[in-house]
Amino acid sequence: MNKYHFIAVGGAVMHNLALALVQKGYQVTGSDDEIYEPSRTRLEKAGILPAEYGWFPEKITADLEGIILGMHARIDNPELVKAQELGIPVYSFPEFIFNQSQNKKRVIVAGSHGKTSITSVILHVLKNQNVDFDYLVGAQIEGFDLMVKLSDAPVIIIEGDEYLTSPLDRTPKFFHYKHDIALVSGIAWDHYNVFPDFNEYKEQFSKLMNLTPDSGELIYCEADPLVKEAAEKSTISAKKTPYKAHPAIIKDGKTFLQTDIGLIPIYIFGEHNLQNLQGAMDICLALGLTKEEFYESIQTFKGAAKRQELLMETANSSLFRDFAHAPSKLKATVSAVKTQFPERRLIAVQELHTYSSLNKEFLPNYAKSMEAADLAIVYLDPHAVALKKLELMDENTLREGFQRSDLKLFTDSKSLKEFLLAQDYTNSNLLLMSSGSYDKMDLEPIKAKFK
Repeated sequence: MNKYHFIAVGGAVMHNLALALVQKGYQVTGSDDEIYEPSRTRLEKAGILPAEYGWFPEKITADLEGIILGMHARIDNPELVKAQELGIPVYSFPEFIFNQSQNKKRVIVAGSHGKTSITSVILHVLKNQNVDFDYLVGAQIEGFDLMVKLSDAPVIIIEGDEYLTSPLDRTPKFFHYKHDIALVSGIAWDHYNVFPDFNEYKEQFSKLMNLTPDSGELIYCEADPLVKEAAEKSTISAKKTPYKAHPAIIKDGKTFLQTDIGLIPIYIFGEHNLQNLQGAMDICLALGLTKEEFYESIQTFKGAAKRQELLMETANSSLFRDFAHAPSKLKATVSAVKTQFPERRLIAVQELHTYSSLNKEFLPNYAKSMEAADLAIVYLDPHAVALKKLELMDENTLREGFQRSDLKLFTDSKSLKEFLLAQDYTNSNLLLMSSGSYDKMDLEPIKAKFK
């Protein structure tokens, strides 16, 4: 029996990979020092929730086929040390995914922004067209129980992250997949704590492009000047396919693709989503689907969770939630909602939650990222700032960084909630953007404003 142990099993992708191996019939155990929902309940239901939190070297035995090491673990983790002493193979999750997919066609979707959305479109279309495939994606997608699937399928679609691989390997995850087809959607400075030098950050994507084999294909967004430059400089012999936003029109708040077979209605909207859609279509074409099949399937795609996700709507107002946190993602999302509904007032709320976004040195990258909003609000959780050992920025600092003199700052989620509940949302949209939770703010009362 295949027997694996997960160190830091509670992570979003890690627990999904653990559940995927259980589905394959593998014997799985795991440890973590903290496990939050929904990971906890899902692991418990599968019978692999650790009995107690912490690290237990006695769990590491010689009969293990391998250890899967999460990024959350430290290099001196006692379970990791024990595994190394016993000579048990230690895999990061990208190394393990490659190990399980060496005989498949491997498709990597990479980029500072858009990769989850592009991957989600591909997965939706392939499933709708009854194509057999495996996948690894960074968000929960409607119609898919897990974020990971490993089977005997001939192809795997992988969301390729540039973040570090593991405590033992400080290189980007996406190098390990050894792709046949790679898509790069955009390059915009992110992970400031890992790549404090922007040139070093850009170089990671150039290296990824140069790993494309002669028989493979590089698909890249030519609308992004940094991507275009890197792709055109790449000396690979593989096929290069540039793309830009799919032609579309907006009618009465709805987006329609302009195609050779007429107007195709879609749920998603915005320039970046139209770029993402075109990139996804190019990958589907590379995998053998036709344009007609893609257009047939895209009409039922409603988007990935927390990516311009429509939570509530009335005849003249909407409540959206988005994962946007990096400057490029923030600007694209705010612009998309305003462009889709130009006649409506847009209230945009951004929680600065990541190390990069909370760093005063990084703040100028947010300049004009919320200029399309009629009312721009930033939320800072002082506890989150303290945990990252950073300085809590004041309203004037943020106004200068965002280049928005009327920007409002909240540092208490209760006050933010009261402010949002006091607003009149007639002919208005509310856009909530965060990779956090506004200090676990209850959204139900806010949702009720849109009924």
